[in-house]
Amino acid sequence: MLQSTRRLMLRLAFAAGAALAVPLAAHAEATAPDALVLRLSSEVIEAVKADPTIQSGDVRKVMALVDAKILPHVNFNRMTASAVGRYWRQATPEQQKRLQEEFKTLLVRTYSGALAQVRDQTVQLKPMRGKAEDNEVVVRTEVRGKGDPIQLDYRLEKAADSWKIYDVNVLGVWLVENYRNSFAQEISAGGIDGLIAKLTERNKSAGAAKS
Repeated sequence: MLQSTRRLMLRLAFAAGAALAVPLAAHAEATAPDALVLRLSSEVIEAVKADPTIQSGDVRKVMALVDAKILPHVNFNRMTASAVGRYWRQATPEQQKRLQEEFKTLLVRTYSGALAQVRDQTVQLKPMRGKAEDNEVVVRTEVRGKGDPIQLDYRLEKAADSWKIYDVNVLGVWLVENYRNSFAQEISAGGIDGLIAKLTERNKSAGAAKS
């Protein structure tokens, strides 16, 4: 179960990294969400291809990329709260802060392994459904390269003059929903502090294995 989840998360992380990295989107305010996803996906793939340190899985380099380029364009509070589910409201502000920190580290370490796999991938948009006035949309894409295409869908919400991503779907599985199920099991077994401890242990183990 853990291995299959890890393989899924590696693909999921590549998807999120490909779609979220941006040079700073002040000039993208009027961009349609599907065009924005396509442009940013293509840009980050090219950036990874040109950076051997990211391809080698340098966690510090990936973390810098995430902090500078990705997180400003993600509603990470909503993503973490949705992953924790109904237990989020039971968490203290300090617990919520710790959950976001550990969840972020978990995703960043997953990015490092996934981005190292980028070679000749390209991203293709699928027809988008919805209305121009919608404040929440789903952008559907496929990542094509060697092997079978990977289905990628993105949930975006309109925030002021820009769009923010708050969930990613790979091969029919939504990131937030997948984590919500596993997080609920951990909370049922050990409470919110138990989940924080589990995430901390997992992140430390991943860091030790990488070093």
